[in-house]
Amino acid sequence: MVKAYLRYEPALAFGVVASPESNVVYDPSGRLLLAAALDRFAAWDLKRGLPSLSFATTSPSPSLAVSCLATFPSAAPATGSSIASGHADGSIRLWDAETGSRERGLRGHRSAASALLFGPSGAVLASGSKDCDIILWDVVAQAGLFRLRGHRDQVTGLVFLDSGKKLVSCSKDKFIRVWDLDTQHCLQIVGGHRSEIWSIDVDPSERFLVSGSADQELRVFTVRKSAEGEDWSKWDMLKLFGEIPRQSKERVATIRFNKNGNLVACQVAGKIVDVYRVLDETEALRKAKRRMHRKKEKALAKSAVAEENGTVIDPLSAQDWQNPTPVVTDVFKLLHVLRSNKKICSVAFSPNNPPKGCFATLSLSLNNNMLETYSVDNENVSKMYSIEMHGHRSDIRSLALNSDDSLLMSTSHNAVKIWNPSTGDCLRTIDSDYGLCSAFVPGNRYALVGTKSGTLEIIDINSGSSIEVIEAHAGSIRSVVLIADEDGTIGARGFVTGSADHDVKFWEYQLMQKSDADSKQLSVTNVRTLKMNDDVLAVTISPTGKHIAVALLDSTVKVFYMDSLKFFLSLYGHKLPVLCMDISSDGALIVTGSADKNLKIWGMDFGDCHKSIFAHADSVMDVKFVYKTHYMFSVGKDRTVKYWDADKFELLLTLEGHHAEVWCLAISSRGDFVVTGSHDRSIRRWDRTEEQLFIEEEQEKRLEETFEADLDSTVDHRYGQKDGAPDEGSVGVPGRKTKETVTAADAIIDALDTAEEEVKRLHQHKVEEENNGRGAQFQPNVIMQGQSPSDYVLNVVSNVRANDLEQALLSLPFSDALKLMSYLKEWSLVPLKVELVCRVCLVLLQTHHNQLTATPSARSMLTELKDILYNRVKECKDAIGFNLAAMDHIKELLAMRSDAPFRDARAKLLEIRQEQSRRSDRSVGTEKRKRKKQKTSGES
Repeated sequence: MVKAYLRYEPALAFGVVASPESNVVYDPSGRLLLAAALDRFAAWDLKRGLPSLSFATTSPSPSLAVSCLATFPSAAPATGSSIASGHADGSIRLWDAETGSRERGLRGHRSAASALLFGPSGAVLASGSKDCDIILWDVVAQAGLFRLRGHRDQVTGLVFLDSGKKLVSCSKDKFIRVWDLDTQHCLQIVGGHRSEIWSIDVDPSERFLVSGSADQELRVFTVRKSAEGEDWSKWDMLKLFGEIPRQSKERVATIRFNKNGNLVACQVAGKIVDVYRVLDETEALRKAKRRMHRKKEKALAKSAVAEENGTVIDPLSAQDWQNPTPVVTDVFKLLHVLRSNKKICSVAFSPNNPPKGCFATLSLSLNNNMLETYSVDNENVSKMYSIEMHGHRSDIRSLALNSDDSLLMSTSHNAVKIWNPSTGDCLRTIDSDYGLCSAFVPGNRYALVGTKSGTLEIIDINSGSSIEVIEAHAGSIRSVVLIADEDGTIGARGFVTGSADHDVKFWEYQLMQKSDADSKQLSVTNVRTLKMNDDVLAVTISPTGKHIAVALLDSTVKVFYMDSLKFFLSLYGHKLPVLCMDISSDGALIVTGSADKNLKIWGMDFGDCHKSIFAHADSVMDVKFVYKTHYMFSVGKDRTVKYWDADKFELLLTLEGHHAEVWCLAISSRGDFVVTGSHDRSIRRWDRTEEQLFIEEEQEKRLEETFEADLDSTVDHRYGQKDGAPDEGSVGVPGRKTKETVTAADAIIDALDTAEEEVKRLHQHKVEEENNGRGAQFQPNVIMQGQSPSDYVLNVVSNVRANDLEQALLSLPFSDALKLMSYLKEWSLVPLKVELVCRVCLVLLQTHHNQLTATPSARSMLTELKDILYNRVKECKDAIGFNLAAMDHIKELLAMRSDAPFRDARAKLLEIRQEQSRRSDRSVGTEKRKRKKQKTSGES
């Protein structure tokens, strides 16, 4: 009988506040800050310091890491999708801001998305990628519009101009391009930068566009207005206004204007944000006059000196100093330099009104897993909020669960955190040294942490403090292992530590009272020491407490008797040092994981190697048995978690989700969940489900995934363009060939073949009826579910996702395309399918134009379609226009009523509140005056 196992599935991921690879943005309401956390992102309430909403993909994967975020500030009710996220695999996902649910996924880029921006209407989304392309997406139809090609390197920034009719893009190829979205071509190419351009932004009134690179200055461009045209070239949209010198030598990472356009933040790839004040035209003209006045005074002084010396200096013209022209330094003035403790990854201005007396609110994401918010005023920049409790500042080096699996402890380079593993909430944060290993003391009141400096820290869980630090070893402590009783339970026998100073020390617990007033606290004393001849890398003890195994730097494992410390076994076979090991709960097997990427399973009776398994693509960092089984979990530097059967030596399951090396794992006492900690600062919980898995099926799945991955890599070039685009740019198809598009094309071909066969059967049945009189009753094809051949094909085509339809139609051979076009005339009579028919007709005409014009049978069909489709589209257009006019009329009628739903209720509410506050101020003032009168009358 085939053995079945229970599957483990990803259940929870926590510990990451902000990923350094993505930007931060405010949500459409402006109250919450969106920050990416690896393959998901969360909306943070900055005042409370808690996540309000989480946006997560169905299956975690490193290829789904969020690379950029964008929001539409005032989400249109018709679209609903007001948040967009770009991912490392090139896909773009649209999200509902209220529910956090995923609306739809858009696939078109061949590599990671690097820039996202909603258009002014919210119905169009522009995306740029590392594949050098820009794609315009229809958010309502959730499909691609067109692809813009022209950049020679990664697209780093996007900006809409002229009410969304123009798009400005910047790239690492050192050029800025201006695209006309109506004609879909490049209007202007702007050079001048000497290095890669990393960011651009435009102020809300579209006066200035600022670009930043690794150059020592910011370049400022004036944006052409529709009325201007005297000094401008015919097609130019941008003209260089000037350059602002920068103080920092690092490259520019992000440039952002605030909502009012009076501030611009320039974040560099370091710890500094330069905040510039943007003066309006009146202030800039006043500053220019002062500058010219100073210049005039200097010129007069120089001319006076020159007259004495007998030389002549050209005086300034009256027009220059009476009507000066503002330059870039007159408009942009350095206001503050914000310095952070750690490297800044991204900045974002709050779109809401700032607190009283402040210019704006600026939020930062730092590369140490933190979010900070500052208020910017005229005098200084002050910190308002900080979110840091929900994650470690660096990678997680060890994990430990308490006896009832209700608490999880994680250690990092400067802190120990206590978590609730079921919810992912951080309960305690305790400052500590660099913790490499940890364990809960029986009773769950205290915990032990072994540090890199060789100290042993005793932590009180309830108070969240370190009560004692013991100088335990001269080298770093690599293992802290509790000693079990003979019945297998963890009692008060003590624990063992292994260190790089060649010592294995045995410790016992003690309750000590420092003074009469203090309560008793836990302390430990060293009772025995086992001297080794090399660095100790790992220690484990058998569940019955009979044997102790010690892994050394010389790639061997020594097994000793616990009571006498006499030598028992030597396990030799690994080519590189053993980094982790564990003994099964029945004491029969010991598994060792090494830096040579192998797992070795040994028998504890004779020390014979049962099996050597090539387990991971990199070093094995931790391995543990599930309690009372011979199943085991291993983690490694290859970012994977693997589930094994140690009896059959078979790989059962590979769990992917971490984005960096996995350092440690902890398994619950019942084996119902596994917790893993990684270099990406995340902690992931994997739950055991009731779903069964079979080894043969999993092997087939892995082979299919390997085949598909190889197929994708051969079809797609991950970076760079497949074909060189001309300098003036070109337009391409927005989508790309994927498994979904191939499947959709196959479904359309099958439907066409089924419909053709059904038509033949119908025709044959009619001929038989005519020849034989009354024939047998016609039996329709069950697959068609009682539909006519035309309706069946229409249903299949309608079920293809809007974003995949174009690529699916491109995959059809000409013969099938001709069959499909024969149905278009009948489909066009269905009012709701006119748009679909037009899309299908347009794609097939563009793809097979030469063959269609050369095919005599297709000419009559095309002539009929030309007249029919034109009339049907005109009818739809007239209906939409009529409905829009009717809605505008209804809106005007409702606006004339007192209870108009289209009125801005917020303004009315603010007026009422202001009136109430005035009344309360008046009442307070009258009460004060009355008290003052009473007081004066009493004194008199």
